[in-house]
Amino acid sequence: MDPSISVVSRWLAAGDAGDVDAFDELLHPDVVVHAPGGLSTTSAAAEKAVWQDARAAVPDLLHDVQEVLVDGDVEMARVVVSGTLTADFGGVEATGRRFRIDQAVITHLRDGKVAEAWEIADLAAVTGPPSDAERLTRPTRDATS
Repeated sequence: MDPSISVVSRWLAAGDAGDVDAFDELLHPDVVVHAPGGLSTTSAAAEKAVWQDARAAVPDLLHDVQEVLVDGDVEMARVVVSGTLTADFGGVEATGRRFRIDQAVITHLRDGKVAEAWEIADLAAVTGPPSDAERLTRPTRDATS
């Protein structure tokens, strides 16, 4: 399956674009989204608010869907999430650092819309110390300044 046509991919792409109105076509009004960081929701309206807050905190938010597996009304996506945390979000203090995390999103569909979803993410990449690669690419101060 072309990942871009899956419901889960279209949901993430709409969120990244800030097009939460598209959620009306992708999520049931009573959708339940289980998410880390205290970001779980129990309605499409609440999910829209979380995405608006996410985009405010991470203006360059990008969900790069690597692959999608489909089995009947279940879609499962392997995703690489990246962005720059410029404001506090989901219990994580703003760092101004770019991040890249792995995420799995499992969705149960009903009538072609997400009825329930589970987001599993490696939040240590956002909450932990800078990675070795990040330290190597970060500008350093001259010892005389």
